[in-house]
Amino acid sequence: MTYNVRLDIASDGENAWPNRKEFLGSQILFLAPDVLGVQEARPNQVNDLKNTLTAYKFIGKGRDGEQEGEHSGIFYNSNRLELIEEHTFWLSETPEKVSKGWDAAYPRVCTYGLFALKESQQKVWVFNTHFDHVGAVAQQKGMKLILEKIKTVNIKNLPVIIMGDFNVEPNSEVITEAKTVLSDAKEKATVVFGPEGTFNGFKYNEPVTRRIDYIMVSDAVVVEKYATFSSAIDFKFPSDHFPVFVQVRIKP
Repeated sequence: MTYNVRLDIASDGENAWPNRKEFLGSQILFLAPDVLGVQEARPNQVNDLKNTLTAYKFIGKGRDGEQEGEHSGIFYNSNRLELIEEHTFWLSETPEKVSKGWDAAYPRVCTYGLFALKESQQKVWVFNTHFDHVGAVAQQKGMKLILEKIKTVNIKNLPVIIMGDFNVEPNSEVITEAKTVLSDAKEKATVVFGPEGTFNGFKYNEPVTRRIDYIMVSDAVVVEKYATFSSAIDFKFPSDHFPVFVQVRIKP
């Protein structure tokens, strides 16, 4: 599951994090993804989610270095998955240090992990990221950088999943680039559920049409179900993005 949890910012008023964190946390617990990529999670939000998701462990660094700033980190169910390797890099010309790339408005990061399913020992790479919302060059170069990183680390040609808030719609060059290597999970899914759009902007009474959150998979990943969950309580969403959820099977 990928989920832009919307950063903790007081100007959100009634939609501010303290008013929705319990709803969002319980939603994750109910859906119980084995792997959860979060975006925009500030350190206090990461800690709140750690306190809620007690069966999960977390990997990732903030975009301002170490645990500072927004995270594009990964929570994983430690009862079902074992972490073998992890790393965070910046989407820039100097990916191994805190940096802002190309025409981006903010520093952007990608966190990845190599996981093994405890039951079968099947391994899978998972990448989670949040592309810039302004810089078109940064979006395109960021995707190229992630695909290059996959080629570098995935020397055994293991299954790969990329997820995150890409901040572009399906007809963009960024998605076209990704599809040279991977497939859109929605297009591969046997069952598809929920609205087309993933960005709701906390606007309960308006159609949600912008699809900017994705899960992309390699050929060895069979997508059985794909869903965008538009849950609300009292006309309030738990985030300004909907979570995107897939049920997958890894080919042996």
